[in-house]
Amino acid sequence: MVAADRSSKKSSEKFNTEMFADVPVLKRKWQAALRPGDKLPRYEDVMLGSLGRLADHVVLIRNDDGALAVSHSGRYIQQWLNDDRWDVPLSALPPDCATALGEAASHALQNGGPHLAMAHCVRDGLVRTYDVLALPTSSRWGGTLIGAYVNERDAQFNLLDTIFSATDEGVLSLAAVRDANGRPSDFQIVHLNQGAARLLRQPSTELLWRRLAAGGNLLCTPDVIRRLRDIIVSGNGGQIEIDSEDRCLRLGVTAFGDMLSLTVSDVTALKRREVSFRLLFDNNPMPMWVFDAETTRFLNVNDAAIRHYGYPRESFLQMQLRQIWPEDERASHSQALQQLGDVYHSSRDWRHLKADGSEIHVLTFGRRVAFDGRDGYLVAVVDITERRETEARIAHMAHHDGLTNLPNRDFFQERLCQALERAASSNRRVPVLCVDLDLFKNVNDSFGHPMGDRLLKQVAERLKSEVRGDNLVARLGGDEFAIALVSEVSPIEVSDFADRLIGVLSARYDLDGIEVVVGASVGIALSPGDGATCEELMRNADMALYRAKSDGGSVHRFFEREMDRQAQKRRDMERDLRRAFANGEFELHYQPLVDTAANRISGFESLLRWRNPEKGMVSPADFIPVAEDIGLIVALGEWVLREACSVASNWPEDIKVAVNLSPVQFRSRNLVQAVISALAHSGLSPRRLELEITESVFLAETEANLAILHQLRELGVSISMDDFGTGYSSLSYLRSFPFDKIKIDRSFVKDLAERTDCVAIVRAISGLGRSLNITTTAEGVETMDQLDWLRAEGCNEVQGFLFSAAKPASELEALLSAFSARGLEGRVSARHARA
Repeated sequence: MVAADRSSKKSSEKFNTEMFADVPVLKRKWQAALRPGDKLPRYEDVMLGSLGRLADHVVLIRNDDGALAVSHSGRYIQQWLNDDRWDVPLSALPPDCATALGEAASHALQNGGPHLAMAHCVRDGLVRTYDVLALPTSSRWGGTLIGAYVNERDAQFNLLDTIFSATDEGVLSLAAVRDANGRPSDFQIVHLNQGAARLLRQPSTELLWRRLAAGGNLLCTPDVIRRLRDIIVSGNGGQIEIDSEDRCLRLGVTAFGDMLSLTVSDVTALKRREVSFRLLFDNNPMPMWVFDAETTRFLNVNDAAIRHYGYPRESFLQMQLRQIWPEDERASHSQALQQLGDVYHSSRDWRHLKADGSEIHVLTFGRRVAFDGRDGYLVAVVDITERRETEARIAHMAHHDGLTNLPNRDFFQERLCQALERAASSNRRVPVLCVDLDLFKNVNDSFGHPMGDRLLKQVAERLKSEVRGDNLVARLGGDEFAIALVSEVSPIEVSDFADRLIGVLSARYDLDGIEVVVGASVGIALSPGDGATCEELMRNADMALYRAKSDGGSVHRFFEREMDRQAQKRRDMERDLRRAFANGEFELHYQPLVDTAANRISGFESLLRWRNPEKGMVSPADFIPVAEDIGLIVALGEWVLREACSVASNWPEDIKVAVNLSPVQFRSRNLVQAVISALAHSGLSPRRLELEITESVFLAETEANLAILHQLRELGVSISMDDFGTGYSSLSYLRSFPFDKIKIDRSFVKDLAERTDCVAIVRAISGLGRSLNITTTAEGVETMDQLDWLRAEGCNEVQGFLFSAAKPASELEALLSAFSARGLEGRVSARHARA
């Protein structure tokens, strides 16, 4: 029995329209008996007196310290309870009636007023509905008495019919029809609900009492009838599935005697899901499986999983998940498995074992499913092994040099910083060595960059063979390497290691049958004295390397504080140079070139000067190399060209101007355009411009630089080789390019009067010039003896302090006038007289 609360006003109004007239009468009587100031009316005023026939429907309930008991009951109540006893606890009564009375009485006591409830009782398969009105009253003997009125409504319904009619599933009863031999031959529908009619798609009136053999619905197929006959014979019951074109029905069959009870369910959607699952699972190229949620045993695996993991299907279905887990990951796998919800995906990548013992990295995605009546998980596996390997390669490439596979600068600095932190806590030194190859540039220039790359690979192999253990070697770029000695070593041991390293790197290299020899220079800095940070230590080791290179190479040098001072001086120079160019602190001075045969000035060499506002004149020997290193020489050189050509355009037509070119200007690939621009801007004839180069122009990118020189010659500009005779192969360059002039270096002129070898060299160069029709100019002429020797040897031009130091453009007109008036000898004599 179920009791329904009717305490709300809305529900009360609803049931007031449906209840018997007795209920409102009793409520009014209870209300009329309630005296002002009392919480409850007295029992005698409500329950005694004019109840009449209602007394048969009343049961008096006593409240004994919270326990409810029947004190008195009328005849209707006794029939309803099927019990005529008095003074018995409610718990001794039938449970459905006891529950209805108990709940109504409790609510009345709790509310302190009448409480109406509705109860449903099942009697003989019929559902009967009752109104239960509980009226609480006070007793003269103390405590509370509850009078409960019970009466049945008119509405009744058959419970089984209601259930069968309401369910969406079909319910049928079939009676077997036997033949003359007593064998079941057909079946007759003797009962069905509306669900069955709907599923069979025929009205129930047409189906009821119809024989299956008559056809007309899905139950009438020969196969279904045959299986129903088998069930009747065996008496075991069973399940039958019927597939038609558009749907699938499932029959649950139970046999009892010659009767069959059938439940019919539409499993079309389920079957479609199963088909979809099979398509998704069996034919999926992604490895998939189903495992038992409790035992973790594989319940099913698809073909892709079998191919990918290499286990035969039979073996797979005998295995558990842990058998594909690596030993070192089983604990974390098991922990993750315990935390699975209904849907999950990998929070990390896992490793799985294949049948051949190899490992793969995977991501897994799954959801809880029911499989063959078991609670399981459907899992899809994504193999990311190749992705992880690619990521590992990318990570390796990010920290290693692509050519030599050595750690790169970033990785080296990271490891060095870690080593310095460890060393600081244990008071240890960490030596850092910067290594640079000597003459590597010559290998690139002579044999090409591919050969240079092969050399760097062999150098890296030799370095790796010498740097072992926790020590680290890296390629910083180009032909520069770095080594961090993490293990404990003394400065003497570092020195010995550097010497050994130089020896190893200086041994011959075989590059595709070509023997190559390069040297190595090493700069060393030791923490913490030479730097406490990675940046300081590497910078100071690099300064020491610069000193080793300056000392001729193939040596090692330790960092000294003086190097830092020199480096600061260099940084100041770089800063001042950039500012000087922006502020226009540069100027050109001009030194005359004197024709020895014509006794006159044939031209001027323009020489760059820097007038620093604070330091005065700065030597070109100090600032020119720095300007080349920082690339400022390109812009500065273009300014020199424009300025020299502009000044020379005001000179007499037969006076040339010579401008020195830096090798760096050739690398800019803008030199020809800069010359054309300077000539066009000034209006100077190209025949009056002479460009001076040194042999270093030929040491790098020879073919490209030769092409530039030929383009300049085609403009009509003269090309002169400066410092002839001091380089490695000056003579061979005369074969490479038809120079207009060669300038004899001042080192041969200086000792001309005292050393016969200098005379021989000057004589040879002059003779070479005459033979090749190349003008020869001697630099650094300071004495009459030197002039006499040079004239005697046939030198075409001279320049030097004997005639004039380099002068500003404003003083050149006076200088030209003096030479014009006195000639070469007169000018020299006048200088000597003044001296």
